[in-house]
Amino acid sequence: MPELVFFSGTMDCGKSTLALQIEHNRSSRGLQGMIYSRNDRAGHGRLSSRLGLVTEAVEAADGMDFYAHVIGHLSAGGRVDYVIADEAQFLAPEQVDQLARVVDDLELDVFAFGITTDFRSKLFPGSQRLVELADRVEVLQVEALCWCGARATHNARTVDGRMVVEGAQVVVGDVVGDVDSPQAEVGYEVLCRRHHRRRQTSATARAAALSPDVLPVDGTK
Repeated sequence: MPELVFFSGTMDCGKSTLALQIEHNRSSRGLQGMIYSRNDRAGHGRLSSRLGLVTEAVEAADGMDFYAHVIGHLSAGGRVDYVIADEAQFLAPEQVDQLARVVDDLELDVFAFGITTDFRSKLFPGSQRLVELADRVEVLQVEALCWCGARATHNARTVDGRMVVEGAQVVVGDVVGDVDSPQAEVGYEVLCRRHHRRRQTSATARAAALSPDVLPVDGTK
């Protein structure tokens, strides 16, 4: 039976790499898939991994109807054997419903890949809907690591190396500038729960390690 499968995890756990692997395995067997992505690091209409692999994709814009798009492709004589949707956390809940309809009405496997929670540890609306509707939710087994070496379970947004917990839910990482500070460097980092709670990033931890002792030892006593 066809399935809607949600592959989830933190950043740096290999979601996009697995999406590309699934695409390679199926296309090498003569199958043809529809590949969707959104806000990919490689730019518009791309699905890429941090390992440097990249393939063409359909940009999943706001308001796009996945079911209608697949139907349109089939009606034009195209072939679709499966669907891959990367960066699925950015999808609207109704778009996830459309992916479920692709599975149920068109009997196609749909593989969705995304981050479960944002930098505030809150569920993305798209991820929440996927958890609610998916036939299977697979937590990726490639464990990302916090700077301390523990398993990373939370995504953190940083501004000039310091963790922030306020702001828009979606801001593309590795960019310079935000609304409050045009020259600030905005990035993302994965942390364990302990250091996410303490808002301690690798940069702030390094700064603390380099700080002088607060209570110097007096060797005469």
